[in-house]
Amino acid sequence: MKVWIDQDLCTGDGLCVEIAPQNFVMADDGLAYVVENGKIVDGAGLAALAAVPEEQMEEVIEACEDCPGECIFIEA
Repeated sequence: MKVWIDQDLCTGDGLCVEIAPQNFVMADDGLAYVVENGKIVDGAGLAALAAVPEEQMEEVIEACEDCPGECIFIEA
């Protein structure tokens, strides 16, 4: 499973970081970004896909479902 965030839809609420801090981070611009191996994945849209380890999938799905901006997208 892979995940990405559409920063144009991100509200900067940070709920994703609270739920899955190993997969999301808030940047200086106030928006959330995906993290892979401890590093922010650069790029926009599908170019910013980050792999999600199996043991973290449940938290990433929860973050996606709870996101107020509906900006987190999961790809199989």
